[in-house]
Amino acid sequence: MFIESTVHLPISLAMFQDVFNMPSSPEVVLRIVLRWTHFVAGITWIGLLYFFNLVNVPVQKGLDADTKKKVNPELLGRALWYFRWGAVITVLAGLAYFAMYTLKGDVANANTIGGGNINLWYVLGAWLTYPIVLFVVEFLLIKKVAALTKDGRVFAVVMLILVAIVTWGLVKFFDSMLTAGGESWASNKTYSIGVGGAYGIVMMLNVWGIIWPNNKRIIAATAGTGPAAAPELARQAFIASRTNAWLSLPLLLFMGTAHGDWVIFGKN
Repeated sequence: MFIESTVHLPISLAMFQDVFNMPSSPEVVLRIVLRWTHFVAGITWIGLLYFFNLVNVPVQKGLDADTKKKVNPELLGRALWYFRWGAVITVLAGLAYFAMYTLKGDVANANTIGGGNINLWYVLGAWLTYPIVLFVVEFLLIKKVAALTKDGRVFAVVMLILVAIVTWGLVKFFDSMLTAGGESWASNKTYSIGVGGAYGIVMMLNVWGIIWPNNKRIIAATAGTGPAAAPELARQAFIASRTNAWLSLPLLLFMGTAHGDWVIFGKN
């Protein structure tokens, strides 16, 4: 019976040969792995971001000090571990994918078809300065201008203006850097991921520069393993987390427009 039941197996598998196709080269496998890693890490990171903002913040307001001492070190310590490393993996995988399979193609077109002499790594390095500078400005505002963080709405307006300026600068940057032969070779995918990815880098820097260091001290103080945490640390972490929460919305929009369903920047 077993032989009879398996004799038709090759024929059954052959029916799927036009459905399932193995990757054609190791480069394609790497591309798939990078994209999959980026997605999984990103889901972990952004999912926990929404958990902190939509669930944890309201719940924490109703907990007494004794309950926080019992629950928070384990719960928040574990959640913040996945949160911060999810951010790192998301950004690193995304950077690799952007450089190797998106920006590289536009640079190649500009050089081979447009007759340009554009260096991929120079463009990538110059692009990274935009989110880094934006984070430094935000960091200084949160850490040094306490009056601005008292009202989250005021801070949000200031950040919206800064993000809008940086976004405009990024569009002009790619248009200028990838122009060769009198034509810009920047594709919609480069614009979209270039803008959305910059938001993601700012968000990751918020995690490692403000949210995690502040919460680490707060958790240690709550557990009794560290000195008392300054009262402003919780507010600073909250403002940075809220900034990440609303910044994730245009980030996800731009990541979606990179795939052609909506050509937001008017390029193929």
